[in-house]
Amino acid sequence: MGETVKKENNPPKPIILNAFDMNCAGHINHGLWTHPRDESYRFNELSYWTGLAKTLEQGLFDGLFLADITGCYDVYQHNIDVTLKESVQLPSHDPTTLVSAMASVTEHLGFGITVNLSYETPYQFARRMASLDHLTQGRLGWNIVTGYLDSAERLIGNQGLKAHDLRYEQADEFLQLCYQFWEGSWQNDAVKIDKQARIFTDPAKVKAIHHQGRFYQSDGVFQVMPSIQRTPVLFQAGASAKGLAFATQHAEAIFIGGGEKSAIKRQVETIRQLAEAQGREPNDIKVLMGITVVTDKRHDLAQAKLAEYEGYASSEAGLAHYSSSVGIDLSQYADDEVIAYQQTNSIASVNQRFRQQQVTKAQLIAEHRLGGRYPLIVGDGREVAEALITWVDETGIDGFNVTRTVTPESYEDFIQYVIPELQRRGRFKTEYKQGSLRHKLIGKGERLPSSHPVQSFRC
Repeated sequence: MGETVKKENNPPKPIILNAFDMNCAGHINHGLWTHPRDESYRFNELSYWTGLAKTLEQGLFDGLFLADITGCYDVYQHNIDVTLKESVQLPSHDPTTLVSAMASVTEHLGFGITVNLSYETPYQFARRMASLDHLTQGRLGWNIVTGYLDSAERLIGNQGLKAHDLRYEQADEFLQLCYQFWEGSWQNDAVKIDKQARIFTDPAKVKAIHHQGRFYQSDGVFQVMPSIQRTPVLFQAGASAKGLAFATQHAEAIFIGGGEKSAIKRQVETIRQLAEAQGREPNDIKVLMGITVVTDKRHDLAQAKLAEYEGYASSEAGLAHYSSSVGIDLSQYADDEVIAYQQTNSIASVNQRFRQQQVTKAQLIAEHRLGGRYPLIVGDGREVAEALITWVDETGIDGFNVTRTVTPESYEDFIQYVIPELQRRGRFKTEYKQGSLRHKLIGKGERLPSSHPVQSFRC
């Protein structure tokens, strides 16, 4: 009897699940595009994406999280030969072009789009995102990134990346101006659509934005009327000191890489503490970890599938990706040689590993057995479900970005074998909640709460 009361007072945390993908053939688990059952080479076909969206919605996935980069991975061997041959996120196409089509064949699935603000103007970006929030009926999210590739800077005519912390200072002003467009130009009841009175919009309820900042200037009225969420759901993946300060100020979901459970737990606790220090409700920020799953109806079949996949994966392609992530050419090291820490302008949190640990190239190759570096879970549906639940309960994370291996097979397998086991344990929904992506994830309505810094920019 007492146990029943305890469960009612402390219901288990429902797990959030996003599919983690990219508008390309080779995303995270590199080389698997060569598998005969993999269809990611069709990424330039709309039917590939609408089919995936319908599959994910049938499996009750919360969202499709779409990565993106500007530039290409050219640090490994100081060229892009491996990048091109193994399709290491090259070619890659614009993810925003996919959303309207996928939204048209789904009703609930959310869409988190990665857009690098360093190469956008705030006004045009805010207009595009607000338009998509309308067309998706409030199912849009934005993964905020500032970039980490010198190749991107050269593409747009610059010499190299701005300093790491300066990029976040620019990002903060970019957000402030977007908040003004999304939340501060049109009052909630500005749009009347009154045919008899010939008033579509009440002029008294629309105001111009006047912004003169360090990085951006803008003067005028936002062109898009208020969308369901106004501001899209904000995702971020900053893990450096500056990145975490930015993420816990602005983000509603923070994406982290894998590691030891104890380290992940400390990272989650730090995120919650920083959020609270900034006046936010700590649990309003959802923490999602990248994960790779290989599953089947029996453990031995899952292990056999993993062995099959490994025959097509490319650890060298994984190293080419990793080299650009840390800004170090890993091809210069022997397999048993410890990789020296070098301060670079790339992903600071990933690069710190070489300062804190003795890591050899052989270790990295072993970690990239499927071409990617996220934690790998292999087993039948019961084993995978229990492993995911353990991650959540022991670290405090809220869910996972599930990477693809062989597509669409890996998501179909996850839906067939793992989702029912999570549901049987009461850890995953059996139907979608109504409302926007924000309300589905956070459960407190369509708009950002008053505790968020957006409040100071509202009409």
